[in-house]
Amino acid sequence: MPHHILVADDDPHIREVICFALEKAGMKTLGVADGAAALQEIGRRAPDLVVLDIGMPEMDGLEVCRRLRHTSDVPVLFLSARDEEIDRILGLEMGGDDYVTKPFSPRELVARVNVILRRARPAAAEAADDRQFSHGKLTLAPASHAASFDGKPLALTGIEFSILKGFLARPAHVLDRDAVMANAYAGKIHVADRTVDSHIRNIRAKLAAVGCLDAIETVHGVGFRLGRCG
Repeated sequence: MPHHILVADDDPHIREVICFALEKAGMKTLGVADGAAALQEIGRRAPDLVVLDIGMPEMDGLEVCRRLRHTSDVPVLFLSARDEEIDRILGLEMGGDDYVTKPFSPRELVARVNVILRRARPAAAEAADDRQFSHGKLTLAPASHAASFDGKPLALTGIEFSILKGFLARPAHVLDRDAVMANAYAGKIHVADRTVDSHIRNIRAKLAAVGCLDAIETVHGVGFRLGRCG
């Protein structure tokens, strides 16, 4: 079954370029011009991923994502006309999975969409595997894409889940930023250090909210390692 992608951008030319590139890659798309329409369509059609422009009038992409995260964990790829670090960090902290700056390469955008989709839904072989990863009170079940700490469920994005799974698979190892991102992104996609830090910060915050205050430790000058999770 082809993936269904919702593209929300107030520029009709950009919507057309994105939809054409995604459809050429075998996906089905629907384009909308504003945030309110995006929320309406997400509630109606439950897309597999949302490409969301930050700079839309009336209701911008950050507000759409904020409202969306109250009811859905659908993956979100942000678009922005500004390469501002604060926009990128805000987008990721609000629950976005990735961030692309305009002007962009349609090929790179499709590659990033494919990476997010692969991480958001387990591959067939993985789905058939009922193994769980556990460390302290932290548990991940890849087949059902479920995570919990001390029995309390964690709402993780696909990228966050993959990063945490990478730590649980090698709990005694210190992972540098390249290794952390290799667990979440495939191919030769460049990811800024700030993006890595934002994902780590989000994971820490979500775990802290359910009582895990030592989820991921920073090893200064080297990278990160899994804490006791006790």
